[in-house]
Amino acid sequence: MIGMVHGSDSEEEESEISESEIDDYAVRPYEDLKAGKLKVKVNGFLRCPFCLGKKKQDYKFKDLLQHASGVGKGSANRSAKQKANHLALARYLEADLANGAEQQTKRVLPHPVNRTPGDHEKFVRPWTGIITQKVKDLNHISVMLDTGYWLQRFESYKPTDAYALWNEDEQTLKALLTFDDGLIGYANATEFEKLFDAEGHGKKDWQQQKTTPHDSTAYGWCARADDYHSDGALGEYLRNQGKWALTTFSSVVQEETAKHQTVVAYFAQQIDTTNLEMDQMEYMITEREMSLARMLDEKDKLHEKFLAETTELQRAARENVRRVLDEVEKMNEELESKKRKLDDWSKKLNKQEALTEREKQKLDDEKKKNAERTSSLHLASLEQKKADENVLRLVEEQQREKEVALSKILELEKQLDAKHKVEMEIQDLKGKLQVMKHFDNQDDEAVQSKMKEMEEELKEKIDDLHDVESLSRALTIKERESNDELQEARKVLIQGLNEMLDGRDGRTIIGIKRMGEIDSKAFHNVCKEKFGSDEAMVQATTLCSLWQENLKDPHWHPFRVITVDGEPKQIVDEADEKLRSLKEELKDEAYAAVLTALQELNEYNPSGRYAIQELWNFKESRKATLKEVIAYCLRHIKGLKRKRGA
Repeated sequence: MIGMVHGSDSEEEESEISESEIDDYAVRPYEDLKAGKLKVKVNGFLRCPFCLGKKKQDYKFKDLLQHASGVGKGSANRSAKQKANHLALARYLEADLANGAEQQTKRVLPHPVNRTPGDHEKFVRPWTGIITQKVKDLNHISVMLDTGYWLQRFESYKPTDAYALWNEDEQTLKALLTFDDGLIGYANATEFEKLFDAEGHGKKDWQQQKTTPHDSTAYGWCARADDYHSDGALGEYLRNQGKWALTTFSSVVQEETAKHQTVVAYFAQQIDTTNLEMDQMEYMITEREMSLARMLDEKDKLHEKFLAETTELQRAARENVRRVLDEVEKMNEELESKKRKLDDWSKKLNKQEALTEREKQKLDDEKKKNAERTSSLHLASLEQKKADENVLRLVEEQQREKEVALSKILELEKQLDAKHKVEMEIQDLKGKLQVMKHFDNQDDEAVQSKMKEMEEELKEKIDDLHDVESLSRALTIKERESNDELQEARKVLIQGLNEMLDGRDGRTIIGIKRMGEIDSKAFHNVCKEKFGSDEAMVQATTLCSLWQENLKDPHWHPFRVITVDGEPKQIVDEADEKLRSLKEELKDEAYAAVLTALQELNEYNPSGRYAIQELWNFKESRKATLKEVIAYCLRHIKGLKRKRGA
């Protein structure tokens, strides 16, 4: 019997089992058959207790055993549970009803024979399966004439189309199932034929029992040359439609082999073309690498030349300094020598004081001249000493400035060389990627792998470039120092402004705000609506103090981190349980006040979690600048002076 797609065998009350559990599951129905819970013999006829929806219930022992064995082992359309039930029926028939009137001495189950068709055996192509069945109940003929019924019934064999022919005189329905035109379709058609052969419902069985008037079993086989040339509606339909033709299996194999060889040749050509393009690309890459290597060699040579020239300049500067110092020392020695000579002359003149008046006058004149000369020499010596000191200071300053300038030049040269090198490598990698992207074989695994490797290398080079550029950010240190000075100035202004505003009533444009302190007005407004004016102040003060303490709790951190423009940013987690309960109980105004204080704490004092003072512009609701605060203080001082003057 053939398993019907819409038959009752597909309706299972229990859950399905796997193929590996068939033998274990077959024990229970076998025990039910032995105990008589399931009946096989009814009114002298044999029936299948698991196919009660089938019309045929008058099996012979041989047919019932063949049916149970075929479904239990070879049916592809039956579920695992159906196979287990029929396997139990086959065991029961062999073990417990073996002495029946229709028992065979030794039961041999038909097995489909796997064989390769002969070279001259002709089949109908496209591969076609024929199903023939006598129909007793004409109420279902409209369903069976629907091609979708046959396609769904045998969908496991992957038919491509179906045709139904009805012979009203013989009350016979013939259905044609076509399969794929290739070898896979042939395999499906062969399995389709094996299904019917396994159940004893093949072509030979049909020819032997087609005269039986009450046989409504479906028979099936693969269409061959005798079916194509047969008389009757089936043969005429196959010949006249122009869709079918006869062919041998060997010719189909040759055709498929030729197609396979064509595909292999095409892909071999594609591989050769790809290899040629890869060779060209490798040549271009090698050429680029050689060019880059030459440029790097030239850069190294220029750098070495620069270092040599710098060393020579340093040596010349040292020689000039040494020469200047030697000349200064020589001039000092000459000056000391002249001073000694003048002293000797002065001593000699003093010894000749007892000479004549004329000689004394001459001696006085000479003394005056010598004194003037000595004074001039002394002044010249002092000037020379100052000049020497200035020269030495200038030389030292020049030496320091040269060393600082040289160190800066060398550092900038290193940074510039590193940056140029990374930029050249990045440009080279980008060029390689552009070369590879121009090829058509983007799906080639080797090319994709190479491109991925080059993209990773490009990313690393770009990161290196960023690291080199980050060296220029040293100015942030100066900015931090300035910021520290500004913060110190703000602290002094906060202290002074507190003293200036102490005891002053009314609003002020510039003042002090406690960042992270909850605005109690919001709680007062909410409590006034909720509790009335008498109790509002107490409730508002209590709730405000409670939430101020919650803000100070370091274990409560209702924030989450998101990414904005590639940078992580902390925002308030509005899904926090405490915040949600606050919003539900006291509505939006109090919730907004707590949210504002929470954000101020997270900005100004996230570690301490207590309110801090900040200079504030109350008119524009923002932090006041130092310029605004100083201007405000000056206006206040001028106002006080005018009051005192009045």
